[in-house]
Amino acid sequence: MADVARAAGVSSATVSYVLSGKRPVAEETRRVVEAAIADLGFTVNTMARSLRTGRSNVVALVVPDLSNPFYAQLAASLQKELRPLGLHVMVCDTQAVRDEERAFLREAVQQRFAGVVITPFRLVAKDFEALSAAGIPVVVSADLPFGEADLVTPDARAAMRQALTEVTDAGRRRIGMIAGPRDATGGDPRLELLRGLAVQLGTALPGRLVVRGEHTREAGAAGFERLMRMKYRPDAVFCANDVVAIGAMDKAEELGIGIPGDVALIGHDDASFASLVRPRLTTVRYPAPDVGRAAARLLIERLDGRVARKTVTVKAHFVARGTV
Repeated sequence: MADVARAAGVSSATVSYVLSGKRPVAEETRRVVEAAIADLGFTVNTMARSLRTGRSNVVALVVPDLSNPFYAQLAASLQKELRPLGLHVMVCDTQAVRDEERAFLREAVQQRFAGVVITPFRLVAKDFEALSAAGIPVVVSADLPFGEADLVTPDARAAMRQALTEVTDAGRRRIGMIAGPRDATGGDPRLELLRGLAVQLGTALPGRLVVRGEHTREAGAAGFERLMRMKYRPDAVFCANDVVAIGAMDKAEELGIGIPGDVALIGHDDASFASLVRPRLTTVRYPAPDVGRAAARLLIERLDGRVARKTVTVKAHFVARGTV
């Protein structure tokens, strides 16, 4: 870096600012520094910098299912926000397995990651203690808080109420749900929200019409078949997410059940494929790009010295399409 500074006629600090993007540099100065970097073939020794600063420039994004486009969108948004600051996003797919979740957290401590953004599936607050002790900031993207970690969480009540109203106004009264697994951390807040709203709107979500499974397409297909085999099957089915809903649509076609003619179907998240399938999926939009931006802001604030825990709420919206 000193060699680059001498060649460019600037200070080493200016070279650092050009490389990290942490402070503005005049465009002409930037061009001179970049030319010197190219001439000298200079590359940053990230391992040496990690030893000096006590942390790397890597942020881990830990998600339960990278095949779900929601998390791909979240990753793209997070990277867009952090890359200009010299931070790189490494995506870790746990497949919702607790041992994998814990392994990635241990890796974050061992490799001195700059931070962790995580959607925990089977973790508990105690699992984050080692990160806290190592001074690694954590941002949790979830419905419920996790200890002292910052939180990005949805505000979906109004959107879910609108979705349920749309269903009941269409004359459907037997409401069912393909929910998440029983052992997921914090239970299933989306199920509990829907159950409470159903009571408020004068209908019900009976336990017999709730089936559980992983947040996967296969679980959606299996859950939908179980509901359709019931003697008094539901005429509207809410799904834990859009991936589950697509599995339900697969099974409906196989069974010869019309959507929305026989059964209304409602997803959650508004993943990129929701508007591409036919019929287009009615869903609750929880905008992944907004979640990524909020998580990045919280992480940057922590790196800049904020100590107190903070929560950012991201508004969800009902999206009416062709499955109700």
